[in-house]
Amino acid sequence: MDDSITSAGLRLGAHLARPPGSGRVPGLVLCHGFPSGPRGGATSGATFPELADRIAREAGWAVLTFNFRGTGASEGDFSVAGWRADQRAAVDALWRRDDVSGVWIAGTNLGGSLALCSAADDERIRGVAVFAAPVHLREWARDPIRFLEHARSMGVIRNPAFPVDVNAWARGFTDLDPLRAAAKLPPRPLLILHGTDDDIVPLADARALAEAAAPTSELRVVHAAGHRLRHDPRAVAALLGWLDRQIP
Repeated sequence: MDDSITSAGLRLGAHLARPPGSGRVPGLVLCHGFPSGPRGGATSGATFPELADRIAREAGWAVLTFNFRGTGASEGDFSVAGWRADQRAAVDALWRRDDVSGVWIAGTNLGGSLALCSAADDERIRGVAVFAAPVHLREWARDPIRFLEHARSMGVIRNPAFPVDVNAWARGFTDLDPLRAAAKLPPRPLLILHGTDDDIVPLADARALAEAAAPTSELRVVHAAGHRLRHDPRAVAALLGWLDRQIP
């Protein structure tokens, strides 16, 4: 991330990719998900600037990607409410640009679930694409103290005094309702990408989202693909094709 945006006074690392030329182009906010792997939040979204550059180059869109609070070099500590605020800040930043003609949003796993909720509450967002997005966070809500320790181990909560109120922090898990949000999207389009071999988010979640957002949803099931769809060329190609169809 070579730039930054501001969310509730926090500096978030960001990267803006633009296609060649000086005209107005459609804009995409591109969001990573909750970290996994040995380096945790330190490397969240590390490859997303590369993807943003590819979308700008091949689809002709302006793409803003960023690190949610608590990840990468971004300030702050993870909470669902905080990440929702960060996503709104990114939409605001892209919307304010004179060289952007409209805003769409795409996200992987939790970033996709949040994208649905952001779009449901913001008519400026003209379409949504999600990769392996869960329809609930019940596992996190079942034992919030345990998940809090997991979040610390992932490095997305750095302040030992955060959160001040664990119960309020945990309510963010149960308050998130991507299915209800998906039902509010039509007539705006929704692209849902999911792998048949995803061992973290069941394919049933993708089917439920498609049904909720019908008739303007499009479900693309990627055969033999796992959870990390951002790295599957078939999923990226499907996103590029969908973006191409957004502009008459």
